[in-house]
Amino acid sequence: MWDAALIALERFASLNHLGVLAAGVVAGTVIGILPGLGGIAAVAILLPFIYTLDVHTAMILLVGSLAVVHTSDTITSVLIGTPGSAAAAATVLDGHQLAKQGQAARALSAAFLSSMIGGLIGTVFLTLSLPIARPLVLFFGSPELLMLCVLGLSFAGFLTGGAPLKGVVAACLGLLLGSVGAAPADAVYRYTFDQLYLSDGIPLVGVALGIFGIAEILDLLAKGGRIAERVGLGEGWLQGIRDVIQHWGIVVRGSLIGVWAGILPGIGATAGSWMAYGHVVAMARDRERFGKGDIRGVIAPESANNSVEAGDLIPTLLFSVPGGAPAAILLGALYFYGIQPGPRMVQENLDLIFTIIWSFAFANAMGAALCLFLSPALARLTWVPFAKMAPAIVVTIFLGAFQSSQDFGDLFALMALGFLGWLMKQLGWPRAPFLVGFVLTKPTEQYLWISISRYGLEWLLRPGVIVMGLLLLASILWIVIGKRKGKETPVEEPAEGAVLLGKTSSVMFTLCVLVVSGAALYEARSFPYLGAIFPVAATVPAIFMAAAQLFFDLRAPGMTAGLETRAKIKLALGYFPGLVLYFVLIWLFGFGVATALFTFLFLYGWAEMRWFKALIYTSSLVGAAVFMGWMLGMYWPAGVLLGL
Repeated sequence: MWDAALIALERFASLNHLGVLAAGVVAGTVIGILPGLGGIAAVAILLPFIYTLDVHTAMILLVGSLAVVHTSDTITSVLIGTPGSAAAAATVLDGHQLAKQGQAARALSAAFLSSMIGGLIGTVFLTLSLPIARPLVLFFGSPELLMLCVLGLSFAGFLTGGAPLKGVVAACLGLLLGSVGAAPADAVYRYTFDQLYLSDGIPLVGVALGIFGIAEILDLLAKGGRIAERVGLGEGWLQGIRDVIQHWGIVVRGSLIGVWAGILPGIGATAGSWMAYGHVVAMARDRERFGKGDIRGVIAPESANNSVEAGDLIPTLLFSVPGGAPAAILLGALYFYGIQPGPRMVQENLDLIFTIIWSFAFANAMGAALCLFLSPALARLTWVPFAKMAPAIVVTIFLGAFQSSQDFGDLFALMALGFLGWLMKQLGWPRAPFLVGFVLTKPTEQYLWISISRYGLEWLLRPGVIVMGLLLLASILWIVIGKRKGKETPVEEPAEGAVLLGKTSSVMFTLCVLVVSGAALYEARSFPYLGAIFPVAATVPAIFMAAAQLFFDLRAPGMTAGLETRAKIKLALGYFPGLVLYFVLIWLFGFGVATALFTFLFLYGWAEMRWFKALIYTSSLVGAAVFMGWMLGMYWPAGVLLGL
């Protein structure tokens, strides 16, 4: 095993790989600063750039970005009191209070160092898990691996968000969307509606960028104004480092809590951070200081959120069960290269596992150093109105979505899933289970039909299956009992726990989910046996749980959005036609002309930028986009009108 580690380190030490790691760290750092995007957006935006890379280089790029998001999101959390990602929400309580007291530099340096140490401790545990879990992984057969997938889906659904039923239904919808296209076990095309584009299924890039990227951009544009007002960093850089050394025990305990939260699928960095924060408060004798600017309230959650990502990689790489949504995207990237995480990867690609481990460790150190030395410059990014950043992000998302198969269908899927993701967020439906379900479609269906074909129904009586089934039942009972006692379950995306569009919209959306699931089940009747097993297994529970959710929606008290909320919703819906316009321009005039027109009109019309600055911005963005397209080997059709 250690030979594979040395081989991976030797390969990793090349200038090419170090340069790719630096690019991933910089991208993750910048994305982490923008509120609401987080690790999912960082990995999803970089995903299109891996198609021309080998698997080792691709993993270095993606892991490098993921490892530093929870380091840089502290800048936004401390300076403006708005978490850069949901995982940084606990840091806001004391970090922003320190900034108000003129000690932002102290809070930031303590957070950066704690995050780095937490990430390194998580990496150590990831490494130590290999010799411990390897014999167990090799013992598993297809029934046990199937149950692991079911556990991952259930944990992602039940433990993500404040509405467990919605989470599990969202996971089933992700499975249903993933089953579009050719069935792996039989010669049949499912849910293609005679569209050639759908015969190969919808690419992961478009799903991730649509469900998370487009939805967050609409919300950030609706919010309007600057991300933050100018806040001085103050003094105390060295004091923050001394604080971490003084409270080293909190760092270690927070890191261990984060690793444990990462190992359990579906818990996520948010719950891990709050668990670490709650632990340090419970252990303190002077609890009244927390929430008023106590540095311990910064150190504990920051040491946990980076170690969570390392913990997430343990079930992802060893058991093919993503610990969270970013890990699910990494899993999808490995599938693209034909690599199956789990027993086969442990046997055949152990050096790749160590490449990921080295990338995570080095990226943590690089990200902390980058944030520490460039904090003044990075803080200035929070002073820029998001409307001025939006065109560059939108163009990157469209470019990335089209890169996956270079078909206009990718852009159709991006827009449709983007609107769906925005609706889910406004209606309190967690999106992470949807993405996890989509990514787990392939292994879940594969293990299902192998288990049925080989064992019949006897696979349900295997000891490992029974143990994991009891574990699943225990987790469901824990959720139900906790709900009855009024306890809150860990929340991965707290912002998605509230219904913002009112009761009528919530009922209509749930009804649509029920109708779609029923129609999918009816359509599955025409599929051959092996091609129909999986869609039936995904839609039947979705129908029952969607019906239960509809019952609860109808019984819920009437909800009316406030004036401010309704204004933001209208603004977000007003920006969506702008994205549709960009798509239409691409179809009519091609990517280059459309990007120039969209960017200039957006900056000059919506962002109210002076025309000559908008022209310079537009020229730079078009040049960068064309250069990226050339590097990626993309071919953009000239457009309908220019083609004529």
